[in-house]
Amino acid sequence: MSTLYIVASPIGNLQDISLRALEVLKNVSIIACEDTRHSLKLLTHFEIRARLMSCRAANERKAAEKLVGELDDGRDAAYLSDAGSPCLSDPGAVLARTVAGAGHKVIPVPGPSAFASLVSVAGGADRTFIFEGFLSPKGGRRRSRLKELLDEGAAFVLYESPFRILKLLTDLLEFDSGRYICIGREMTKIHEEYLRGSVVDVLSELEKRSEQKGEFSVFVSGRKA
Repeated sequence: MSTLYIVASPIGNLQDISLRALEVLKNVSIIACEDTRHSLKLLTHFEIRARLMSCRAANERKAAEKLVGELDDGRDAAYLSDAGSPCLSDPGAVLARTVAGAGHKVIPVPGPSAFASLVSVAGGADRTFIFEGFLSPKGGRRRSRLKELLDEGAAFVLYESPFRILKLLTDLLEFDSGRYICIGREMTKIHEEYLRGSVVDVLSELEKRSEQKGEFSVFVSGRKA
């Protein structure tokens, strides 16, 4: 029985990778990647040379079947999404299920996660969290799902692009302006920034800027908090 390791990778700062992750990546026979070009930068930085395989959302099922063949031949493998923990708004679930169903071990190598990182510094008083990831880019669908999340009453975390962050906050302002929020921008990177406070305050701060840059993670407190 061979093993597939689901490896968390840095969300920005390369030094956040774990010692265990490096050891695993150095010793497996093949590394499946969401984007081989992106993962190659990480592997090159740590002088890791391995055979790479593409395993992205568009070809995940086919790639999973191919990887099962490698595991059947006795080769251990690892999987890297572009950043953070696979399966959290990234591919990996189909791969993990397919490999496990074929009788091989699927083992997590935990590490960086934008979701966990933001919750750890948000300062929310909630005990229950919903992880939603990216909302639909379609306005009507996005607003509908956002309203459902707010009606749940629990805290939740979203990911958003710089092109839609102001729209998201405007919708929040309309639906429930009383929520406490914390936005992490470019987490662990050079221009890392956190904005905390009411929806009004955070939206006002971002609207002062000529343009929005970077990747955004958004924590929205629960109704009771």
